[in-house]
Amino acid sequence: MVWHALHEGEGDKLRELAAQYHLHPLHIEDCEHGGQNAKLEENDNYLFIVLKPINLDEDGTLGFGDFDVFLGKDYLITYEETGCRKLSPLVERYHSIPNLANDQILHRILDGIVDSYIPVLDNFGEEIDAIEDQVLSCPEPDLLQRIFTLKRAFINLRRVLTQTRDVAGHVMRSEREYINPKLMPYFRDVYDHLSRHIETVEMSRDLLSGALDIYLSSVANRTNETMKVLTLLSTFALPSVALTSFFGMNFENMPLLHHPHGMLLATIISFTITGVLVTILKWRKWI
Repeated sequence: MVWHALHEGEGDKLRELAAQYHLHPLHIEDCEHGGQNAKLEENDNYLFIVLKPINLDEDGTLGFGDFDVFLGKDYLITYEETGCRKLSPLVERYHSIPNLANDQILHRILDGIVDSYIPVLDNFGEEIDAIEDQVLSCPEPDLLQRIFTLKRAFINLRRVLTQTRDVAGHVMRSEREYINPKLMPYFRDVYDHLSRHIETVEMSRDLLSGALDIYLSSVANRTNETMKVLTLLSTFALPSVALTSFFGMNFENMPLLHHPHGMLLATIISFTITGVLVTILKWRKWI
C-alpha cells in the first residue's frame, strides 16, 4: 500500500495522481478550492473524505481547515490544506511508521482530529464559567459581545461535529474491501466521541442562553434601580417645586409676599410637606 501525503501547493502532483488512479475531477476541484463541508463520497474504486481540523487562535477566533483523503484498495492520498498546521505533526508521525495499513491511518487521523476538539471545548467551558461569574457581578456591554461571539462559534462547531459524525457513521456502514471489519469498533468509538462532543456543545449553548437571560435581567434590574432613585428624587423635590412656582407668580396680593418672615415660612412649609411625603412613602414601604 502506498501513501501519498501532499500539502497545499502541490496541485500538480495531485493532478498526476488523479490521472494515475482515475480520481473524479469534482473531487480534485474540492481539494483545490477548499472550504468544503466534512463529507464522505463513494466512487467506484475509492472513498473521498473531507475532514475538518480545528484551529483556535490566541484571540479566540475559531477556524477550520480542510484535510482531504482518497482511500483506495492499495493507495492512500491525503491533501493537507491551509488551516491544518496542528495536524501536520500527526501526519508526519504516522507517515514514518512502516507497515501501517491505509484504513488504520484513516482511523488514527480521524481520531486525532476528533481529539483536537477537546481542548477547544474545554477552553470554551472555562470562558463560559467566567461569563457566568461576570454576568452577575458586572454585566458590562462588552460581555454581551462575548456571549454572541461564543454562540456563533458553537453554531459552527456543532455543524462541523455533526458532519464529521456522519462521516464516521458512513465509514462504519461501508462494505468496501479496503476497510478492515476489525476496525469497525474503533470507528464506532470515534462516533461515540463525536456524539459526546455534540452533547457538550448543546449543553454549552444552553448555558450561554442562560447567561444571556441573566445579563438582560441584570441590566433591567440596574435600570429599574436607577429609575427608582430618580423617581424618588423627583418626588422629594415636587413640594418645593410646586411651592416656589406658586410664590413665583407676579401678583401683588400673594400671601406672605410682604411678610417679614415670608421666606422662612415658605421654607418651613416646603420641608414639612416633603417630610410628610417621606413618612407616607416609608409607611407604604416604597422606600
